[in-house]
Formats: sequence, structure tokens, C-alpha cells
Amino acid sequence: MKVDEHSFYNDRISKAPQSVFEKFIEAGMQPTNHELTETEKVKVGKAFAILPPLYKKVLKEHLQSISFMDNMPNTALTSTLETTGSSKQFNITFRAGILNETISEWATWKEKSVFDNSANPTTEIQIDAGKLDAIQYVLLHEATHVVDAVLGFTPHAVEADSLVAHTEFTRNIWRLFNKPTAQFSNPTLEKTRFRSGKIQPITSASEIYNTLKTTPFTSLYGMASWYEDAAELISIYHLTQKMKQPFTVFVKEKDKVISRFEPMTNALVKQRVQKLNFLYVK
Repeated sequence: MKVDEHSFYNDRISKAPQSVFEKFIEAGMQPTNHELTETEKVKVGKAFAILPPLYKKVLKEHLQSISFMDNMPNTALTSTLETTGSSKQFNITFRAGILNETISEWATWKEKSVFDNSANPTTEIQIDAGKLDAIQYVLLHEATHVVDAVLGFTPHAVEADSLVAHTEFTRNIWRLFNKPTAQFSNPTLEKTRFRSGKIQPITSASEIYNTLKTTPFTSLYGMASWYEDAAELISIYHLTQKMKQPFTVFVKEKDKVISRFEPMTNALVKQRVQKLNFLYVK
């Protein structure tokens, strides 16, 4: 697949909207615009090239701009832009540092933020997600938010506690946008960072991932809301099934694997990915 076949994004690389800068400045950060090097531009091009056909079609119409920042605290931010027309328009801003990381390096860093191993430094989390550039996964994840907002993979309620008509992505899995159904609400998982905001001791990692195996969620981050659930489900599916890359979370004690979590072997996850074929219709 030639990168230049998908170069529509080239003229959309620009400085992030002022509203995005202000969000980080208000949080005490000093973000700066990052000018892409030629090598980095090639990496961005490859990330657009691997997107599902439906994504490329939607992004051509609705992705107004993409931006890169230094001194940005999180990995990426997708923002809805104010426009005078009826067409929804979006900006995606990325932390430029991910251009120098692999998916495995970035995913491991993110997953480690869920746990505190200060009392057990020989226990650690590691994700094997292959050696592709992190921007490929992160763009896929953020692009899912854009496509979701346009096509409605998930319900978009005005109020957080609004009852809505569910979609195939959320029915019998989520009750509200950030509350799973009773069947998939578990005290062990409710304590985790992306559910409670609290970091858990590393000694609880094996129990947490073993519990996650009993749910249809592909990651702990995917449990944050049905929006993140859809983005993680599609991204991990595409990475593993279409790009033939691994995605396994390992809990290690002195470099010995004591437990693992591989979402695409989960029967509940497999039931959900059967509904993703529409993403690949050209």
C-alpha cells in the first residue's frame, strides 16, 4: 500500500486550535507546537495508510486538522470544532513524543500508570504489541472517536445520565455511557484507575486481568466509557486481526510471567468483533 495514495491529510497538518492550547495552559503546562521532520511525516503517512477504508472516507470529509505538540501531558486529544456549516469538523492533537515510540513501548507506559509497584519493584507490567510505530495505534484510536461521532457507533447522549437507545456496540454491555451493565460491573474492576481514578497496587494486577477476562472489554482503558470501549475494541481488533500484530498484557515477577491477558482470545470479545466487517467495505 503506497503512502501517497492517502495523502489527503498533508494539507491538514497545522498548529493546534487555541482552545486546545488553553486547556493545557490552564492545567499548568507550557505546550508548544511541534514541526514535523521529514522522517516523522513518513511515519504519519504510514499511520493514515493503514486505516480501514471507511475511516479514510469519513476523515476526508470531517477531519479539519491534525496537530502535534511538545510538552503535552496526555497522548492525544480529539476536539469538535465550531463551524458555520452543518458538517461536523474535528481536530486531533498528538503528543509528538509518540512519534519516537513503538506501540509496545507506548502501550506499556500507559498500562503501568494503572499500578503502583513501589512496594514490589520486581513485579511489572509489560505489553507486547509489536514493533510498529505508536502513532499507527494512537491515530486509529482517535480516528475511531471521529468516525463514532459522525456515524454513531455509540449513543451520544446530551446528559451523562441520560437513558438512550442503545447501539450494537453498547447493548447489553453498557447501561449508561460510563456505567457497564450489572453483569459486567465487578468490584475488582471498579477500583481501577480508569473507573475510579485510583492507582492500584501491582500485587492486584493478576486478579484484575483475570477478572477482565470475564468481560467483553479489550482493555482496562476501554472500561472508562462506551466511547473508549469502541475505540479500544476496534483498534486492538485491527492491530491483531488485520495487521497481524500481537497484543498481550503480561504481569511479570522478576522477568517471569505470572499471568497474561490476551483480549482477542476472549469468547465475549470475539462475539463483538463479528460485527466489524462494515469498516472494511470499500
